[in-house]
Amino acid sequence: MSYAVKEMFLTLQGEGMQAGRRAVFLRFAGCNLWTGREVDRAKAVCQFCDTDFVGTDGENGGRFAEAEPLAAAVADLWGSEPGRRFVVITGGEPMLQLDTPLIAALHGQNFEIAVESNGTLPAPEGIDWLCISPKAGSEVVQRQGDELKLVWPQEGIDPDALQGWDFAHFLVQPMDRGTEAGNAKSRAAAIALALSDSRWRLTLQTHKLLGLQ
Repeated sequence: MSYAVKEMFLTLQGEGMQAGRRAVFLRFAGCNLWTGREVDRAKAVCQFCDTDFVGTDGENGGRFAEAEPLAAAVADLWGSEPGRRFVVITGGEPMLQLDTPLIAALHGQNFEIAVESNGTLPAPEGIDWLCISPKAGSEVVQRQGDELKLVWPQEGIDPDALQGWDFAHFLVQPMDRGTEAGNAKSRAAAIALALSDSRWRLTLQTHKLLGLQ
């Protein structure tokens, strides 16, 4: 299998239980909740995506014919820093491309593998940290993992129903609406959910606050 990569870069994880951790981000191109050829949000099931996942023209993007060269490229971005290597695989929807050979190749480069997915496709074995972020209007089949991240508010999702899924952590993140007024409403809604139900923990997109990728 070949791999279409939108971009790869070294940064700090900005969200969730792993926030603040040094990481290489590997963003795959393509998403199964989007049907257009260009970035047209009106054609998407997910109406709040804040990521450009189209094409392979991003930083360090491209097509990789095999898993080993892609894993080597991720290792090059990590560099010689001696701590435990950590890669975050995202998209788009990473489960469209993530497979056993790439997981093995990244583990062979001594990476701990985290994946951020919409949950509409089953996860392969071997992922070390799995984050699922459900989108209203989609059918989530991956209902177990390490953290569930609910972008809030979303009409059509019942937070109480999600608590029946098998996750170690349940996080609520304010939806990025693109304007300060809209974001203020999202923050208020997310805070209200966390205050009303202690099963939810608030998480913020700290990379945006810090000006990181």
